[in-house]
Amino acid sequence: MGSDSDWPILKPAYELLKKFDIEAEVIVASAHRTPARVKEIVTTAPERGVCAFISAAGAAAHLGGVIASYTTLPVIGVPINATALNGMDALLSTVQMPSGIPVATMAINGAKNAAIFVVEMFAISNPELAQKLKDYRQNMVEEVEKKAARVEQQLG
Repeated sequence: MGSDSDWPILKPAYELLKKFDIEAEVIVASAHRTPARVKEIVTTAPERGVCAFISAAGAAAHLGGVIASYTTLPVIGVPINATALNGMDALLSTVQMPSGIPVATMAINGAKNAAIFVVEMFAISNPELAQKLKDYRQNMVEEVEKKAARVEQQLG
């Protein structure tokens, strides 16, 4: 993440990855203020077993693009609502990457979906993880059905 102030947005993603038994590094590094550190983190990632990046940043939000410029691993950008523009600046900075250097872009503050996207990518070649993902989705169905029943009960 570009700043420690992004952690409250990213924490649910971290917790979700843990729920799926996926290890995650949590690192604060700025594309603008610590570019050498970002480069080192990214270029040494394969040695640490890193298979994908979730990058979160507000304002100019170039962190995802800088990460993508140093790796061929998947990069998922989470634009953060951190300015008077309500995250639209970060969204546009993240989604408008030049051809050939993609950053998959989630919704503004959409870190949990970034984690689910990582799980989906990893589940392609991991049947156990694919089953956990199916179970997770089924649990979501059951939760919605419970909520619907509560509303119907109040009406009736």
